[in-house]
Amino acid sequence: MGKSIRDIPKKRRGRPSTGGRRGGVMVRLADDQFDALDRWIAKQDDQLSRPEAIRRLVELGLKAKK
Repeated sequence: MGKSIRDIPKKRRGRPSTGGRRGGVMVRLADDQFDALDRWIAKQDDQLSRPEAIRRLVELGLKAKK
């Protein structure tokens, strides 16, 4: 006998998972904050994207608080 309709998995819709259990954090930055972020990125050895630069700055800030 053929497969039942119930055996067909449903397609998942929407944005793919980023791998984490929690969602992303969306923040708004003022123009002067964007400028400061871009200046910090320019001083780094690596060519960073803004999201990666923000992740690194958060890590630096969290380590400094210990």
